[in-house]
Amino acid sequence: GTINNTLHESGSAAMPVENELVQEIVASDLLHVDETSWTELTTLLWFWVFSPDNETAYWIAFRSAELIENVLGKDYTGWLMSDGYQVYRRYPSRLRCWAHLLRKAEGLKESLDEEARLFGQQTLDLLNILITQVYEARNQQLDEPLSSANQLQLLTYQRLCMQMQSHAHKKLAALATEMLNDWDAIFRVLDCPHYPLTNNEAERALRHWVILRGICYGTRTEEGSRVFAILISVIETCRKRNQSPWVYLAAVISSQRVGHDVPALPINKGSE
Repeated sequence: GTINNTLHESGSAAMPVENELVQEIVASDLLHVDETSWTELTTLLWFWVFSPDNETAYWIAFRSAELIENVLGKDYTGWLMSDGYQVYRRYPSRLRCWAHLLRKAEGLKESLDEEARLFGQQTLDLLNILITQVYEARNQQLDEPLSSANQLQLLTYQRLCMQMQSHAHKKLAALATEMLNDWDAIFRVLDCPHYPLTNNEAERALRHWVILRGICYGTRTEEGSRVFAILISVIETCRKRNQSPWVYLAAVISSQRVGHDVPALPINKGSE
């Protein structure tokens, strides 16, 4: 009971920090976003992570555009790295995670359907060639866009996707449609090789808490979900900034107990 009361007091005291987290997310130049399922007693929700360069923030909510718009607003101007979830498409400056596409293409390559196998292999071949070029451009610090040098290959593959999006094989058609729907977001990295190819930053930020989900089976109340999300947001942000989350949370609780404003999140030690 003492542990539970301590967690709830800590979370309630830290709740005003949420506004600071949102402000930094909105001001970020590059933002990694991901989501996974989460259970609140018997309600299926989603566990969201927003990870810009200098913080990590979490929310537990329904899987809809509402949470995205509440955090980012409708006019977020930074680069948004995400998977293929369609609500992200409302933001024009978007990057797609290639790891998701590679996994889907690998799955098609193992299909019993001959055309699905061929399409999977063609997708893998194209993406792997382009990945090599992106890393070479980074190593050589080249500024020339890679899309122009691969224009014929990209056009040929785009026409292939158009042919395959109505194929009877559902996963083949789904991947072809996904490639077309997110074409600009997928291949934008060819013009900006310094941007990331994957959403590993967000996936790593989810990993430990997904393990915890398997142990505790989620949360039980709306208040518990909010407390959990804000506490791990503070913990992960402090760690990313090379600061002690426990020292900061102690200061937060002390301030709230005497009616003072919550102290701002500590800055990164590397920037001091």
